Amino acid sequence: MTGSSTQGIMTVLHPVSDLAAAKTVYSALLGVEPTADSPYYVGFDAAGQHIGLVPGGGPQGMTSPVAYWHVADIEAKLAEVTAAGATLKEAAHDVGGGRLVATVTDPDGNVLGLLQDS
Repeated sequence: MTGSSTQGIMTVLHPVSDLAAAKTVYSALLGVEPTADSPYYVGFDAAGQHIGLVPGGGPQGMTSPVAYWHVADIEAKLAEVTAAGATLKEAAHDVGGGRLVATVTDPDGNVLGLLQDS
């Protein structure tokens, strides 16, 4: 197999129905306070991972957690995984600070996230 490698799963986003309640549970679970805390997103950095809480599944309509694989070149990885049979769900786009995200689905409909930091 050739192509670009990944840096592993380092970000997992969870859709939540009650952001305040979820924030309390995840603070207790992770043993840290949020590093990002707004009405539309709460994020935690713990043990080398970023855990995000997205109220109502956010604009992307998440219905289950999405693991984001960190990659050096998101466009190259999108081309590689779609050529291998994945289906583009959400094209690469900037979510702030030069961070690019995209999602694809595998042949069983599982959502896989890709994330590139600038």
